Amino acid sequence: MNTPFLWHNGHIKPWAEATVHVSTHALHYGSSVFEGERVYATPEGPAYFRLADHTRRLFESARVYEIQIGYSEQEIDEACLEVIRANRLASAYVRPIVFRGAGGLGVLPRDGAPVDVAIMALQWGAYLGDAAEVGADVCVSSWHRPAPNTIPSWAKAGGNYLSSQLIGLEARRGGYDEGIALGPNGLLSEGAGENLFLVRRGRLLTPPSSAGILAGITRDSVVTLAHDLGIAVEERDLPREALYAADEVFMTGTAAEITPVRSVDRKQVGNGAPGPITRALRDAFFGLFDGRTPDRYGWLTHVPAAAAQGRAFPHPQPALEITA
Repeated sequence: MNTPFLWHNGHIKPWAEATVHVSTHALHYGSSVFEGERVYATPEGPAYFRLADHTRRLFESARVYEIQIGYSEQEIDEACLEVIRANRLASAYVRPIVFRGAGGLGVLPRDGAPVDVAIMALQWGAYLGDAAEVGADVCVSSWHRPAPNTIPSWAKAGGNYLSSQLIGLEARRGGYDEGIALGPNGLLSEGAGENLFLVRRGRLLTPPSSAGILAGITRDSVVTLAHDLGIAVEERDLPREALYAADEVFMTGTAAEITPVRSVDRKQVGNGAPGPITRALRDAFFGLFDGRTPDRYGWLTHVPAAAAQGRAFPHPQPALEITA
């Protein structure tokens, strides 16, 4: 980690002081929800991309698992701004996380068990490294996404990413940059940590939100930018072989941003280089941060230089209680 401070339970504190007990419920049972957010360097200073939308999804995910965050959405937004100021960052990857803390070892959290809230920011470049520019080599994983009504895919919960780890580990063992999962019906779902787009005959195709995917905020942004550019978009069920017949393939996510795919299962996509629609969407996306693309949807939240009123956000925690 490369930043000195984070925000933890209402206060900015040194990174090393933000600790939790080994009995923390989330450590044993995966009861955490989180977000991944980007801050970009713009001509007007550091700016969050779609901060309010990320915070809203954090609260929606917490609601699914009946986790009481204990702060308002506005307070979380202000804390996200503060952690950038405290670390004097021009750009960053930011990770707000909400998790059930230490309060018993049963699967069901005890009444009054604490909920911890932390926000970390660090300098982090392209998630898939050089693949972000030249194209990623990916495979279709043998691991499938969970079926509907098992684990909620719309909630961005820590436990969901056990599936992602299996997909990613298998891909790396095979020499690939990333893996793509099928859904329980054998149709395309998403990558280990990215949404999936295909281009075929000038149309942009993407699996629907019912395909066991996280309804990504970057995915939504790409759909909006595509409409602005006059590119037709279809959300539809897609078989695995659609990847092999596509003219272009790319993946999206806060960490991955817009990463082109140059091969799937050792089969070259298109001419093996980022295609014209992928390039146009990347230009429009990154243009938001240097002024080439107008921010007509209010997606950018600039980080004020001055600290906001009310630096601390009181969040009393119950006393630690360990039970069998």
